Parts: sequence; structure tokens; C-alpha cells
Amino acid sequence: MDLDRTDETTGDAARPDLPDPVVRTPYGAVRGRHERGVAVFRGIPYAAPPFGPHRFRPPVPPQPWDGVRDTGAFGPTPPKPPYSEAFARYLADPVVPGDDCLNLNVWTPEPSPGARLPVLVWIHGGALTRGSSAVPVYDGSAFARDGVVLVTFNYRLGVEGYGLFPDVPANPGLRDQLAALEWVHEAIAAFGGDPDRVTVFGQSAGAISIGALLAAPRARGLFRRAVLQSGPPQSTDRDRVRRLVRRMATRLKVPATAAAFAAVDRALLAETQAEVGRRASPILGGPAFGIVVDGDLVPRDPLEALLDGDAGDIPLLMGWTSEEHLLWLAPGGLTERIDRLGAVAMAGAMARCHCGPDVPRGYRNAHPDAPVSELLGQMVTDHLLRFPLHRLADSRASEGRAPSHLYEFGWRSGLPGLGACHALELGFVFDSAEVPDAARMAGPDAPHELAREMHTAWVRFATDGDPGWPAWDARHPVRVFGGDGDPVAHGPRDPGMALWEATATQPQPTRAPGAGSGTLLRGTRPFSAVRRLRRPGGERRRGEAG
Repeated sequence: MDLDRTDETTGDAARPDLPDPVVRTPYGAVRGRHERGVAVFRGIPYAAPPFGPHRFRPPVPPQPWDGVRDTGAFGPTPPKPPYSEAFARYLADPVVPGDDCLNLNVWTPEPSPGARLPVLVWIHGGALTRGSSAVPVYDGSAFARDGVVLVTFNYRLGVEGYGLFPDVPANPGLRDQLAALEWVHEAIAAFGGDPDRVTVFGQSAGAISIGALLAAPRARGLFRRAVLQSGPPQSTDRDRVRRLVRRMATRLKVPATAAAFAAVDRALLAETQAEVGRRASPILGGPAFGIVVDGDLVPRDPLEALLDGDAGDIPLLMGWTSEEHLLWLAPGGLTERIDRLGAVAMAGAMARCHCGPDVPRGYRNAHPDAPVSELLGQMVTDHLLRFPLHRLADSRASEGRAPSHLYEFGWRSGLPGLGACHALELGFVFDSAEVPDAARMAGPDAPHELAREMHTAWVRFATDGDPGWPAWDARHPVRVFGGDGDPVAHGPRDPGMALWEATATQPQPTRAPGAGSGTLLRGTRPFSAVRRLRRPGGERRRGEAG
């Protein structure tokens, strides 16, 4: 163990006039740094390295250490493939080598047990395959500046964290998240936080993870409030994950077991994972890892559990961006391809959403001049994200449960084609727009006042549960950040939601016996359309229906 690493901060000078802060955790003392007027601790282990006998298995506590462990630098990041070149232009994903990747970071204005400050715990996104707590946009200085203790952490990704094998328990990556929250509950008071005032917040896959944790009996009592940004509570069909594991096993020429995969080089495993999943996307679907119902940590589908009243006492803040889909369409030129394919592309969207022609017809009637790519993107986003969150907010309001507050982020990036895309709000939530990596997505002129407004709402929610606008009720109030009209709109997405409400009771497209909701029979016309969309250029193979 390295007890005396050199200081590697995010670029801000440490304070040489102040002694480095030292805090004792349940496993040993750690020494942080003073930066920007707050204390920062990076790379604190919350679980043992998930390799050797621990690979693919639930996390175990770290080994205690003697002396004072230096935590001036971010710890190792979990194994993961890099983003494609198209996405890497917009999304930073640092790699820190090393085995001790189950680590976390703390920003605090007052590292002393008597402070009892509200705590925000961040769960990063990245499709459960990429990302880490070392992403510069996730800098917690602004939250600590405003009186909140901020925690970020790593968890296992991809096949290491969400592969489904017959010889180990499912969802080890989600179990890592639970272990991190248990560490926070036990240790955060020493850093100035109040373990009874913990709010979890996450974006995309991080928000999906929070949905599962809300419904997980073992997570009860570990957090008091929750924020879901651009990710709904959901589970992934077990067969879908198994198929992805089997494809990897075939390429690697090994059995589809954890024992066999554990003998494979980590870099080769990540490379193989990227190859078998390269044509998947949230908009078009395809093979993907996800949280599965396991009868243990995740006893049932999270959305169903929450609709039935689980976690009904936990206030929620939930929302989306106005043009989520543009992050997946614009970088690879898919916007133009969809517009060129027209009706074929829409057939693929109908397959993705398991709906009939009435739904796209309703979107076209509401937006007669919109290009096909816009209709398709909004339709799929409504189906996968906004409709589940609407259902959850409606259910909680009608049953008199804890309040739900909904938002929409509408400010459009200064970079061509991105609009108000998925993940654009992150620099605003963290008030980290000055970080160079934030400009990779937002452009050079992100409005600082908007960042202050959004960041302040998150601070308020973590502090007292009120972000500053009315809770969800029959009027459907939505706080719109960066929009052109009233900052609080009522039912801005209701027309699209009505289309999905109407189709909820209609017969679904044909599925193979025993298949989950994401599996259509191969050979059907919609399935062929999806395959054409995923291939470069959208070309049709010989003998394939159009």
C-alpha cells in the first residue's frame, strides 16, 4: 500500500499555509489536502481490490492499515474499454492504473465530527460500462463551498460488474454501490457529514442504479433522499445479459462462467466487451449489461416495486434534458442516417418501443415539420425515460407519499448538433463549468448564472428536501432550467405521455416464448429495421426486408 504518494490534485494549488487534514476512517487514518478553501480526500478504499479470489464476487471490506494513508490523488479506476473516438470528443473518462479500484473521494468544508452537514453521494453514469469518480466535471468543490459534504466513488463496470454467470451472485457492481453507501453511513461523520442526512444522486446508469437501491431492502436507512437524472428505475432481462456473456465467451473461446472469465487478461476482456457491444445504444437497443432481478439484492423489478409503494417515504428529485437523444445520434452521424432512412428508421423505433403505428402518428401530428430523427429521438426518450418517471411521480402523488419534484434541462450546447443532450446538465449541477472538460460538451460560453441556479437547487434539496419549486401534483409542475418560457411549466410533456398511456394496454409485438420486454422474434420486419439502423450507412443486406 502506498502511504506517501505525491500530491496529484485537479490542478488547483494546495494550501501550503495549512496542515493537511487528517481523518480516521473505520480502516485507518487518511491525509487529504486543502484546495479552494475546502478539504479534499481522494482514493480512499471502501472495499478490497476486486481481483484474485474476489473477482466477479460481492465486495469485501478493505484490509485495515497502520499509519496515515495519503489520499491526495484519485485512486485506480475499474477496468473498462475507452469511448469510441466520436464520443471521446465530448466525454472525458480518465484511466488510473492499479488494482485498488473500489475507492471513493470526499470534499468537505469542515472535516470534524461536530459539523453534521448534509451529504450528497454521487453515482456516475456511463451505461454501466464506462466512467469513474475521477471525471473532472464531478469535482465536488462547489458543493463543499456551499456547505455540503460531497462523496463520489468507483464501482465495477461491464462484465466485471454486471456479467451474469452461473457460479457467482449477480449484480456485483450494484453490490459495490451498496458497500460504498455502507461506508458513508459508518464513516462520514468524521468528515463533517451527517449520516442521517444523506442524499444519493446519479445520472443515466447512476440514476438507474439509484432506482434499484431505492427498491433494495438492504439499502433501507442508508439515504434519506434521492435524485434521478436522466435514468429511470428499471431492470434488464436476464436472457439479454446472458446472451452478451455467451457472445464474449465464444470470442474468447472459454466457458461462460466467472471462473473461466477470471482467467482472462483484463485488457482483453474489456476489448472483447467493447467489440460485442459496439452497435448497441440506448436509442436503438442491442446487447447491453444491466441490473437484473436476482431474488436477493434486487428482489423484483425496481419500477414495479416503487409503483407499489416501496421507498414511499423518500423524497425524490427526477428529470431529463430536452433532447437526450442527440448525444447518441449526433456524434456518429446517426441523425442524418435516420433522416435518410425515414420510414425504415421509424419501424426500428417502433420495435425498440414495442408500439404500433398510432404512437409515431401522434408525434407526427403534434410536430408536423420535425425531421424523422427528432420524432424518433423524442418518442424513444419518452418511452424509456419520461413515461416511467411520470408514472412514478403520479403514483406517489396520488397515494400521498413523500414529495416528488421534476425538472427539465433545456439549455442547448454551443457545439453543433448536441442541443440539450444527455449529460449536458452535469457541469451545471456540479457548478464546474470552468473545468476544461465541461466545455468539451457545453462549448466555451456556458452561462454561469444557470449553473448557479441548478447547483443551488440540488444543494437545497440535499439540505431540506425543497429544491425551490412546487412538488408534483395533478398540475404536473416541471422546473425548466435554461428554457425560453416560464421557469415552471405545467405538463410540458403531457401530450407525449398520453400517447404512451393509451398504448399501455394494447397488445404488444410478438416475442419469443420466455423472452423479456426487449426481445423481438428475429425475422420480423421491425427487427430487420433495427439491424439496418445499427449498421454503418444503414445498408440493406441481400435478402433482407426493407
